Amino acid sequence: MIHNRLDEVFARCRKQQRAALVGYLTAGDPNPETSASLLEGLAGQVDIIEIGMPFSDPMADGPVIQAASERALAAGTHMADVFALVRHINARHPETAIVLMGYANTPYAMGVERFAEQARMSGADGVLIVDLPPEEDDLLHAPLQRAGLHQIFLLAPTSSERRIRLAAEKATGFIYYVSLTGITGAEMGALDAIRKQCALIRRHTELPVCIGFGIKTPDQARAVAEFADGVVVGSAFVAEIAAHEHEPAEALTSRIVEKARGMRQALEGRRDAR
Repeated sequence: MIHNRLDEVFARCRKQQRAALVGYLTAGDPNPETSASLLEGLAGQVDIIEIGMPFSDPMADGPVIQAASERALAAGTHMADVFALVRHINARHPETAIVLMGYANTPYAMGVERFAEQARMSGADGVLIVDLPPEEDDLLHAPLQRAGLHQIFLLAPTSSERRIRLAAEKATGFIYYVSLTGITGAEMGALDAIRKQCALIRRHTELPVCIGFGIKTPDQARAVAEFADGVVVGSAFVAEIAAHEHEPAEALTSRIVEKARGMRQALEGRRDAR
């Protein structure tokens, strides 16, 4: 695996003694043109930007992100638009790492070799396919590796120790720990339980552990940052689009930037305490 920006981000955050901020938006939401502005604004505030590939049946996502996929698809967003948005962000924020997040149907429909090649050429650093467990990743693993893309896996509170070991063996970049049993947008799980599971995962890997699902406020982000290497915020940003999608792109972007800035300040406030 070649060195890429995900490695650089976590090294930089370790040096700054803080957790990385990972922000998610769905590509093409509410339309490709506005999405470019929103993603650019968010990329200026986060360390890693997760760009969701819109899909018609996003079963791991709650109503907020499901609706984002619906808006993006209704606006005519295709994978060519997704890759164009990645190139747009890559050109304007070269220090921000980019992860493509989505469902297995997308790379398989494109052809996994072509998908990996296009993802890397557009400027992505990693790929997270939420419905592809480590036991079933053989078809995608080699193309991503050849393209120099990190492959990220999800772990959940229900993950067995065997699943944790397997994900730790196969993952690169980081491990994404889902803080709750359920869909995106639900309330965050109990902090003590999340902390214990994070410690268990660390027994099996030296990869950074990022925690997401249900983190909606700066206080929650700050609490998770006490022990996580990265804090993932998604539905809190996407909800701003749902609530204000008819505003001009500039105004909507300002809302996203303001919310992301609050999250970032919460994490940077941990520098002296960590």
